Amino acid sequence: MDTRKLLSLLRTCKNSKSLKQGKLIHQKAVTLGLQNDIYLSKNLINLYLYFHLYDHAKCVLDTMKNPCEISLWNGLMAGYTKNYMYVEALKLFEKLLHYPYLKPDSYTYPSVIKACGGLCRFLLGKMIHTCLIKTGLMMDIVVGSSLVGMYAKCNAFEKAIWLFNEMPEKDVACWNTVISCYYQSGNFKEALRYFSLMRKFEFEPDSVTITTAISSCARLLDLNRGMEIHKQLVNSGSLLDSFITSALVNMYGRCGHLEEALEIFEQMPKKTVVAWNSLINGYGLRGDSISCIRLLKRMYNEGVKPTLTTLCSLIMVCSHSARLLEGKFVHGYIIRNIIQPDVFIIGSLMDLYFKCGRVGLAENIFKSIPKSKVVYWNIMISGYVTEGKHFEALALFSEMRKSYVEPDAITCTSVLAACSQLAALDKGKEIHNLIMEKKLDNNEVVMGALLDMYAKCGAVDEAFSVFKCLPERDLVLWTSMITAYGSHGQAYEALELFTEMLQSKVKPDRVSFLAILSACGHAGLIDEGCHYFNQMMNVYGIKPGVEHYSCLIDLLGRAGRLHEAYEILHRNHEIRDDVRLLNALVSACRLHKNIDLGAEIARVLIDKDPDDSSAYILLSNMYASAHKWDEVRKVRSKMKELRLKKNPGCSWIEINQKILPFFVEDNSHLHLESVNKCLSYLIGHMDDESKRFIYHFDVETLRLC
Repeated sequence: MDTRKLLSLLRTCKNSKSLKQGKLIHQKAVTLGLQNDIYLSKNLINLYLYFHLYDHAKCVLDTMKNPCEISLWNGLMAGYTKNYMYVEALKLFEKLLHYPYLKPDSYTYPSVIKACGGLCRFLLGKMIHTCLIKTGLMMDIVVGSSLVGMYAKCNAFEKAIWLFNEMPEKDVACWNTVISCYYQSGNFKEALRYFSLMRKFEFEPDSVTITTAISSCARLLDLNRGMEIHKQLVNSGSLLDSFITSALVNMYGRCGHLEEALEIFEQMPKKTVVAWNSLINGYGLRGDSISCIRLLKRMYNEGVKPTLTTLCSLIMVCSHSARLLEGKFVHGYIIRNIIQPDVFIIGSLMDLYFKCGRVGLAENIFKSIPKSKVVYWNIMISGYVTEGKHFEALALFSEMRKSYVEPDAITCTSVLAACSQLAALDKGKEIHNLIMEKKLDNNEVVMGALLDMYAKCGAVDEAFSVFKCLPERDLVLWTSMITAYGSHGQAYEALELFTEMLQSKVKPDRVSFLAILSACGHAGLIDEGCHYFNQMMNVYGIKPGVEHYSCLIDLLGRAGRLHEAYEILHRNHEIRDDVRLLNALVSACRLHKNIDLGAEIARVLIDKDPDDSSAYILLSNMYASAHKWDEVRKVRSKMKELRLKKNPGCSWIEINQKILPFFVEDNSHLHLESVNKCLSYLIGHMDDESKRFIYHFDVETLRLC
């Protein structure tokens, strides 16, 4: 049996997909001593590659005494790279270089370059690029296009684009690579510009080009450009494959045109998971969680298995719109179908339950998962802070540190927010040290949170030290520092800083004006406060909100200009019935002993909400300050009749980096006896200042106090 007969039989085996027969022919060739025949070996390699038997294909090459034909090597190398076996491809190339009489050609290098890109072997790819320049193979369009792709995959986008611009000839694959480069780096406008240039130079875009262009329109929310590309496709009679139609569904969905997205989706003969996800994401952006759930059910009924991306999108929709029932449905679906959730799904579920106020459910998830990832701790800590559970946030942070999980910028920002609300200065300083240790002091968000913490804890000097160290100061940082000065009675420093901010060309907003008005209010700077209030409206065109009027009324109230403040309330229909403003004015009436006006406003508050105890308390306190005890008794009797109670007051103190809360009439405190003993001694000696203070209790008692 000669070689030609064996070659014919091998081709028949490949066409008939008969591996067993192919192996028998291979065995026959070895028996006949034809294992070194180049053409026979080449066909055997192709046969084994066709059946994904890469070791068998390599064995054919290895058993040849003198594999002197480069096409043998090229075929095996191309088979490796086609199946993502990049390490094997580079090992084969290295082995090839040991044969001095064999020279890699324009078919060898594209496979080698692709392997370099797949493994991100940038330096090796660059060395091959230099070699190609020396050998003159850079003129080959396929080689040049492969190099552009390699640089792109190694994130060397600038190098890829430079090489593309230097190429004398280009093909569609090369254009696609550059357009994808811009898309992947987030420069969607440039991706579309190169798409237009490609058409201008009369290159026909393929499915990859069009998909990337439409996806760029989606990212830019450029509906008009997306519709233009869609129209051109329809007019040209091009067949829209699943990639293009999925991109169109995504583009229309992102741009809010769900009717068009749904129409394209329904026309798809075979709906891909990507298309389902795009449509779900489109409804999600609208906040329509009901439609998203319907699509999930339809997916299930049509036999399409949702991916983790699908489920994560659904949970995020439910989270953003605080739809607990739908979110629990998705959670139940995951459990029923024994789906192993990834970090995004777990995080989204915890976030959903926090957004819906179901803290216990979020805690249950957290307890049931491995806690090695910082993202889980961050979601829990920030969730606690959002829900006002600041003690729990700090306790969880301490547990995180004990678990040897390294905090990041998000952790520090959330914990600092908790410290701010609790005025836990010592804990805040501990976080400051951690920030410096982790070199997070160049993070603007973290440093802004640190400044805010010091400001709210009353450490104004420390806040200003942080402020001065910042290389760039945005409006938020200026406002935080102005607020810090204003809140702690340093109004003139606040005014000076506000002037400095204006000089640095930072335009104030509603919040910064609120800060400066509040500063004026705390210091009783009436004229300055009125000046800035008018400047906010007349110079910057900012319409005052309730909080701005609250500052103005508080300012006028402190100055005793009560009727003027009440007149402002009456003139403005939007704020006339605002409870907070009326409460502030009642407090001002009490301060200046204007009982008649105060009682009138307090009765308005009571008429608005008869079940609100705060209005009765205000009225009672005002009568008490004027020694009108009969009126006090009447108010208290009315409260008793309506069964209204004042909410218990709460205070706390930080000792040894622990926050200890105290509630009015709370008899459950752990050290209640020691605290009461300490208080009785203090009260006894306060009654007689001349009496020398003598300690009758031990140091341990004091420590507990």
